[in-house]
Amino acid sequence: MAEHIVTKKQYSYVFGTLLLLTFVTTAVGMINLGRLNVVVALVIAVIKATLVVLFFMHIYWSTKLTKVVVVSGLAWLVLLLWFTLTDVLSRGWLPFPGK
Repeated sequence: MAEHIVTKKQYSYVFGTLLLLTFVTTAVGMINLGRLNVVVALVIAVIKATLVVLFFMHIYWSTKLTKVVVVSGLAWLVLLLWFTLTDVLSRGWLPFPGK
């Protein structure tokens, strides 16, 4: 199986992008966007995590099976977070006797 050779130039571009996004996160954190501060910070964090997984963990050049495993793990995480969110948001819907 032939392996992909990643050049220093590619790593430098990804590293530069990660540094730029870190500075953007810091700059946005100093601006009062109200409730959007968390949303913008999380979006930038997801982009940075995606870059790390794709390029530094070599998923971009991996086999289809590896990509399926990564996507399955993310789907499982989303499912567990969804169940947790529905539990937290639905508390207090049913009346309890004695309250």
